[in-house]
Amino acid sequence: MAKKKKSDKVIHNKYVKRLWTIYLIGWGFAFFIFTLISLGGMGFMPSFEELENPKSNLASEIYSADGVILGKYYIENRSNIHYQDIAINTVNALIATEDARFYNHSGVDMKSIYRVIWKNIIGGQRSSGGGSTISQQLAKNLFPRKKNRNFIETSIIKLKEWVTAIKLERNYTKDEIIAMYLNTVDFGSQSFGLKSAAKTYFNKEVDS
Repeated sequence: MAKKKKSDKVIHNKYVKRLWTIYLIGWGFAFFIFTLISLGGMGFMPSFEELENPKSNLASEIYSADGVILGKYYIENRSNIHYQDIAINTVNALIATEDARFYNHSGVDMKSIYRVIWKNIIGGQRSSGGGSTISQQLAKNLFPRKKNRNFIETSIIKLKEWVTAIKLERNYTKDEIIAMYLNTVDFGSQSFGLKSAAKTYFNKEVDS
């Protein structure tokens, strides 16, 4: 009986060691992949300078001598705004619908990732929503994905967006990320950014 207990304990310890080995290898592999991505070893990654000064196509506005706007020239109908220009209800609505834990994460919301894996992938509930944070969506808007991607390319791009989102969080405040995101969204009808969309659809300024 004692031999059996000793044998069971040996088997138990063996399984525990295997589980810890798999766990540590998994984390080591993840660390290696994210380090490789961050260093640009798996394709383009924005530099610090590009994150500090992201490029965007702004519309050129033509004004009369008395300050009345006469028209615009643009590739994308976009006019940037600052956070203080945005109505608080717009900010609250954005966070409520897109990223409820926006102020509690550092670019990637692991709770949302787990929910997506459990409900969307394992449970097949496609309508349960995605796991991208506002910071990740901003990364996608600033550095658009190429078209006609396969599964592996899409997975690598998602990991790149995670890394970029974390870098954005380190370089900008939460308020600045909100404003940058709302400046980069394509609202349709040649309206890029909140200011153009407010004018196009409601003929109002963003603070209204």
